[in-house]
Amino acid sequence: MEHALSPATLAELRRPRPYPAVSVLTPTHRREPEKGQDPVRLRNVVAEARKRLESDPSVTRERRVDVVAQLDRALAEVDLAHAEDGLVIFAAPGEHQVWSLARSVPERVVFSDTFLTRNLVSAQAAERPFWVLSLSADRITLWSGGPDRVVEDHSGGFPLLHVRENFDAERLMRIGDQPSTFTDEATRQYLREADTAMSTVLREQPRPLYVTGTQAALSLLEEVGSVAKAAVHVARGGLAHAGPEAVWQALRPVLETESRRDASSVMGELTSARGHKTFAAGVDELWQNARDGRVRLLAVEENYRTTVRDDGDHLVPALAGDLDARDDIVDEIVEQCLETGADVRFVPDGALGDAGGIAGVLRY
Repeated sequence: MEHALSPATLAELRRPRPYPAVSVLTPTHRREPEKGQDPVRLRNVVAEARKRLESDPSVTRERRVDVVAQLDRALAEVDLAHAEDGLVIFAAPGEHQVWSLARSVPERVVFSDTFLTRNLVSAQAAERPFWVLSLSADRITLWSGGPDRVVEDHSGGFPLLHVRENFDAERLMRIGDQPSTFTDEATRQYLREADTAMSTVLREQPRPLYVTGTQAALSLLEEVGSVAKAAVHVARGGLAHAGPEAVWQALRPVLETESRRDASSVMGELTSARGHKTFAAGVDELWQNARDGRVRLLAVEENYRTTVRDDGDHLVPALAGDLDARDDIVDEIVEQCLETGADVRFVPDGALGDAGGIAGVLRY
């Protein structure tokens, strides 16, 4: 199952396809007893997609057989034992993908000539993915991080390995020491290569960067390159050879501190916006401004969801089963804001007070 949404992957998912490009969404659960319902819900929603394929006069028999086969293959790849909060299946002639999301999605089946991506985009924004670069003299490891874990990532050619060949027995006998691990020229060149590789990764997939290592390693990377200058330094050695759990535990207190600082900064900007008449709140007001590209900063409470329908002039509250109900309007707003260059931040539930779960700072 897929987890990481890069700009290139998103562009590929949004590429027009031969009709039908089928998007199947269903909420999933991490724990019992709700988790026990997931297999049944998944089978039911896939069965709905098959039924619609059978009854759609625009779908030829050849394409129907192809897409049904793709749905079956996707279903076989689903691992509900390790489910997160949402599951998305994409199927089209000749292809399929399965995405696991750390954010809930509404249960739905969509037929179009492109895949439905807004839930993936919103989930990634909520996860706030980050990179961790772990330094050592003989190995530099890249980790991809999310809300509750890190996993090793091989983007940019990582891990980078370095065999040190600078042991000098005569020098040791003569003056009794060896050059420091992070002062010899070979190691400096090694870190320059790591800096170049990491710069490429950040250019292709921009995320916050955390760099771990001894203080000597951190200082040298900052001296010989550019990526460490904008990164958060974590003076902890040994993580380049460690497992993901050890890396996560080392980063966790740093991430919690950063999260508190970030939430405080967002609240400060919203307070300032009230005084400057650039504050907006509620799904209706923010949807209008998002479509106009006026939102500079969007703040959303982590678990805020609401269902609305469009009455022509405004979005009004609706029930999930109502005709024309839009039960992922929050994800629509998030995607629209990101498309127009807004900064999107997720904050703890209740943090926005009377703003109703969603608020923003307008550009003008």
